[in-house]
Amino acid sequence: MSAFMPIKQERIYKNLKVLPKDISKEDLGTVMDGFKTSLGVKCNYCHAPSETEKGKLDFASDAKPEKGTARMMMLMTAKINKKYFHIKDVKNPNAILPVSCITCHNGNERPKTLDPATL
Repeated sequence: MSAFMPIKQERIYKNLKVLPKDISKEDLGTVMDGFKTSLGVKCNYCHAPSETEKGKLDFASDAKPEKGTARMMMLMTAKINKKYFHIKDVKNPNAILPVSCITCHNGNERPKTLDPATL
């Protein structure tokens, strides 16, 4: 190995239960940005404060129930998309878009529901 070749180190995140354990920093950022946009929240909505570093978040912690809910919702949307939305060509303008967080949340922490009696 040449001394000039940098050694690529894989980023290993702790406590990933739904996302791939070898997810890239860029892909993880994209997923987290999607949550923030879809729910209109910031990182501390799901991630607990660090007990050892003031002002930082403990991304591996499961202390907040919202993180567990996010995991369940990711599994739910994946199951819905696998069962009902078999997209072969996403460039096809007639393709049905898969279900994602924003489908129901529309920028709100909790999806808004309508009372059927008022429809």
